[in-house]
Amino acid sequence: MSAARVALVHPDAEVLAEAVAARLLTRLVDLQSVQDEVHLVLTGGTVGIASLAAISRSPVRLAVDWSAVHLWWGDERFLPSGDPERNETQAREALLDGLEGLDPAKVHPMPAPGEGVDSPEDSAAAYAAELASLAPEGAALPPFDLVLLGMGPDGHVASLFPGHEALAAAGTVVGVHGSPKPPPLRTSLTFEAIRSADEVWLVVAGAEKAAVTQRAFEGAPVEEVPAVGAVGTQATVWLLDLAAATPPAG
Repeated sequence: MSAARVALVHPDAEVLAEAVAARLLTRLVDLQSVQDEVHLVLTGGTVGIASLAAISRSPVRLAVDWSAVHLWWGDERFLPSGDPERNETQAREALLDGLEGLDPAKVHPMPAPGEGVDSPEDSAAAYAAELASLAPEGAALPPFDLVLLGMGPDGHVASLFPGHEALAAAGTVVGVHGSPKPPPLRTSLTFEAIRSADEVWLVVAGAEKAAVTQRAFEGAPVEEVPAVGAVGTQATVWLLDLAAATPPAG
């Protein structure tokens, strides 16, 4: 059963990104005081990538043993490796490529099109196998300590869109076709994977997301606002800017 939802509001998107970076670094240091390895799931999006860039500027990053951090992704665009639209590419440019101590073997991008990966389903199957390879015996997933997610103006998280068949996907990773947001082909963690995490943080900014944020907090159906289904087993934290947190007039 998931813990109670918490909402934290920041003045604007820039302050939000800085706050997410500070909070995340502190959480990583705290986790490493009691366990050997950390499994962190990254997100893309404007504020998600800005938060990674803020980490790259923070001296607190030096307090984290990055060699003991596994990095995963919540979803990915099914585009060639190095494509500027891939979440992996943007994360590497914002933080990972310059992060001292990071073990390349513990950076786990979702497979791009290439040899043996001809479809989002191929990518999903390969990623599910990689997840399972680092899971405890008998489990399908490693112990996710924290999943970071953004939310679109339609309420989607990862690449789980309102009304889309991927919402009901079984297993841990799903290939997505017909995404309403380009590109149409994607790979995404399922709700089963997301909900296995100890903590889920939803990072949301912008007035265009205020209405759907309000709907999420009112308990809209997951089929209409997928973000409602993104909950952690110990904590679910909504990190908002003031614009996203302010209900629209009328």
